[in-house]
Amino acid sequence: MTPLFLVSLLLASLPCIKAESTFSPARPPAQPLAVVSPYLSAWQTAGSDGGNGGYLAGQWPSFWPGQTLGWTGLIRVDGTAYGWMGDPADVSFVNQTSYTYTSTSSIYVQSVEDKVQVKITFLSPITPDDFLRQSLIFSYVDVEVVSLDGSEHDVQLYTDISAEWVSGDRTNIAEWDYGTKGDLSYHKVYRQTQLAFSEINDQTEYGNWWYATTSDRGYTYESGIDVDVRGQFINNGTLTDTVDTNYRAIQDSWPVFAHAFDLGRVGTRSTSRLFSIGLTQEEAIQFDGADGVVPLPSLWLQYFSDEISALHFFHNDYRTASSLSAALDAKVQSDASAISDNYATLATLALRQSFGATQLVGTNETQYLFLKEISSDGNVNTVDVIFPAHPAYLYTNPTLLKLVMAPLFENQEAGQYPNRWSMHDIGSHYPNATGHTDGNDEQMPLEECGNMLIMSLAYYLASKDLDFLNTNYKLLDQWTQFLVDEALYPANQISTDDFAGSLANQTNLALKGMIGIKAMSVIANATGNLTSASNYSSIASNYITQWQTLGINSAADPPHSTLSYGSNDTWGLLYNLFGDKELGLNLVPESVYEMQSNFYPTVNGEYGVPLDTRHTYTKGDWESWAASLASESTRDMFYSDLANWINVTPTNRALTDLYDTVTGDYPGIYFINRPVVGGVFAQLVLEMGLHP
Repeated sequence: MTPLFLVSLLLASLPCIKAESTFSPARPPAQPLAVVSPYLSAWQTAGSDGGNGGYLAGQWPSFWPGQTLGWTGLIRVDGTAYGWMGDPADVSFVNQTSYTYTSTSSIYVQSVEDKVQVKITFLSPITPDDFLRQSLIFSYVDVEVVSLDGSEHDVQLYTDISAEWVSGDRTNIAEWDYGTKGDLSYHKVYRQTQLAFSEINDQTEYGNWWYATTSDRGYTYESGIDVDVRGQFINNGTLTDTVDTNYRAIQDSWPVFAHAFDLGRVGTRSTSRLFSIGLTQEEAIQFDGADGVVPLPSLWLQYFSDEISALHFFHNDYRTASSLSAALDAKVQSDASAISDNYATLATLALRQSFGATQLVGTNETQYLFLKEISSDGNVNTVDVIFPAHPAYLYTNPTLLKLVMAPLFENQEAGQYPNRWSMHDIGSHYPNATGHTDGNDEQMPLEECGNMLIMSLAYYLASKDLDFLNTNYKLLDQWTQFLVDEALYPANQISTDDFAGSLANQTNLALKGMIGIKAMSVIANATGNLTSASNYSSIASNYITQWQTLGINSAADPPHSTLSYGSNDTWGLLYNLFGDKELGLNLVPESVYEMQSNFYPTVNGEYGVPLDTRHTYTKGDWESWAASLASESTRDMFYSDLANWINVTPTNRALTDLYDTVTGDYPGIYFINRPVVGGVFAQLVLEMGLHP
């Protein structure tokens, strides 16, 4: 049974919320509401550092960095109005009784004076095998109302969004409209002066935002000043069916866009209303590929003639989308809970976030998956961000791993990158994948070559797509030759853990290079390049033999790998072992796995094992990789610590992968909402049993 963590909160800190809520399977630092893409990313902060403890009512939802996204829910019961989402003025709040999350949903259950129960389901569908649905940047909110006391109650329901969704600069002017298509009613909101391929404070400055519902019996709508529109509902239970045409700055009398329903007499038979929120952008990415810098369309345009058709389809697809998402939820829950309940707590929370950094673009003939390095610097398709995230994509649909690597291969094979090693990213800031023709991207040469080789073989082993290897063989071989020159004694350089600084002869980094060389031997064998296969295999075996002397302190008690060669008083998470096990290479002796598994418990802290001896912080993705390679007891130690940290951390942003093992807090403002949490799925990738 999935454990239920009860979080006790002082009632004084929540004056309008009388009941305490349960949280299952945990109380995450931020609860995902609508999390679909880098721009549709709305959260409810929960941690004690500025959050309200995880209640939907009494605090505004926010975009992942923290700025407010006006999103309101009100309900009138027998003439009295209450707030069920956001922090609107002049109302009391409902009592939240429970919060539950799955891989695709967040579900809140609330009561109104013990008269009426409100159940709000936020569904951000994930359909890895269905690109039509996965290409749509929309999310659902389903609100279900039922009597709690057995009596009928007079009920009206309301929700709105504000213009805060359309720009990261609240002084920018928003414009809006209201329309219908069949039984669909929608508010369309957008920045009046569009700035294509631009961001402010990580929010997009182009495209159209939509808030839609089905105009059922008792439906009314309105747009206008926030307090006026909400006041109209609070006082009358209906809206005026009017549109404010005074287009203005977002922060000027805060325009909102509302839907309301008179549900009539609600008894023990529940009634529900569905809302859809999302973003359409016809051109999604600027990409420097084989044809030079060109705009790429959002993939949904291959399936729909216009944005309203896409919205109409999405809203009316709720039953199918729910069914597909529930099937994925069940698969993740079943597979993960077979490892442990704590592991399931991690995996179910991580999946939405790892997909929420991506967007499908292109045409039916040429598709790409673009990924934003959210929070840390905004790079596009960063190789050492894809690498820790890739288990989530490999587990759900290996084709996604191919599509997220595709822009990197295309750019370099078109001669757009001058260095002999793999590039770090395809663009300095999303959504501009315009490459680095000067070669001056962030330099992680050994890191990125190893990553691309390991992921390329992982994709092939999962898909048996030999054309992929043949098409990209020349570049893969070029990177391998670089590793042959550099992997045994790595020069002073940064790795993916660049925040920790550069270092020469990094033990873990050298290991990645050697595994990359061995991976290429398998690629060469599969493509008929048998001489190269034998040569690379021999080199990798020779290097790993030397590595065991150079990078292991065998005299320690217990013995362990070092942070760098010869630094016997150092150690670190040897997470790069995962590539060897993932690919079934059998390059590294089992004794090394056993050694590390025995060592980690001796340096475990309150909330996990530090990344290395330089600091007390750690990274949850790399802990998950180390856990997947360990004995059952050490594995369970890692997952238990991570699940406990999720439930008690004071952080209040979307799941950070970097945190302190002593305090449970995170150092600084970065490493929020990053896709690397997909690394949690390393354990389930091993269960797939990939092998040459």
